[in-house]
Amino acid sequence: MSDVISDASLRLAAILGSSSKKSLSSLLLSLGVVCMALSGCAGSDGQKDDTDIWSETKLYSEANEKLNDADFAKCGKYFEKLEARFPFGPYSQQAQINAAYCYWKAQEQAQALVAIDRFIKLHQGSPNLDYAYYLKGLISFNDDLGWLGKFTGQDLSERDPKAAKEAFESFKVVVERFPDSKYAPDALDRMRYIVNSLAEADVIVARFYYQRGAYLASANRAQLVIRDYDRAPAVEEALYLLVKSYEKLGMTDLSNDAARVFKLNFPDSQMMITGQRVQKERRWWQIWNK
Repeated sequence: MSDVISDASLRLAAILGSSSKKSLSSLLLSLGVVCMALSGCAGSDGQKDDTDIWSETKLYSEANEKLNDADFAKCGKYFEKLEARFPFGPYSQQAQINAAYCYWKAQEQAQALVAIDRFIKLHQGSPNLDYAYYLKGLISFNDDLGWLGKFTGQDLSERDPKAAKEAFESFKVVVERFPDSKYAPDALDRMRYIVNSLAEADVIVARFYYQRGAYLASANRAQLVIRDYDRAPAVEEALYLLVKSYEKLGMTDLSNDAARVFKLNFPDSQMMITGQRVQKERRWWQIWNK
């Protein structure tokens, strides 16, 4: 490799040495044109960013102005730029957490989670740590389904439970590590709602199995609801499905035992007669069990 480089260097030196001043001038002019063309192409790929010359104070002020104007997409970018350009400045911590909030409100969930996770990792001693975990729970919770959710009537129990479980863990940190936080009561309410929704999701699966004749699978899923979510409203239907699944499987003793437990816990229920559970209209703040 060194021999190749040496040969190339010698050839270049020979060319330059044998060139006239005119040739050298032409070469330099050509190089200049190429550089200008390249810089022009680079500039045409994107618009000039005026924020690059803003001071830290101005960038923070403009970001807050966008936040107040509910321009969440832009305020998220501004706060992110602020934290990146002035990582040790007085506004850095606040910029990180504000960026997470803005991206969440702009429905940019992935960017919001990245921002809030970075804050939590870097600032475990921050007085705003309780809010950071609470905000992470809100971002993961994401109960706002927009017009599509309102049109379909879909709620948290009908979606992928992974995000609900992640939200639950974040709210749990707030409740357990910061019991005196002003965010703890709401975090606790949301935890209850998530538990009820996860129980409802498992009942939906048990019902699906039962309707398709997979009675053993239905009984197993119903047992899971009764074991893991013993105070959730969905337990009513889980017990009902357990009674009926055992009945279909010919397990009379187990079916009778489950029926006795059902009547003891839900004496006024009409499910054994109608096969339908009375559904209550609710959102996250309408908690069944407190």
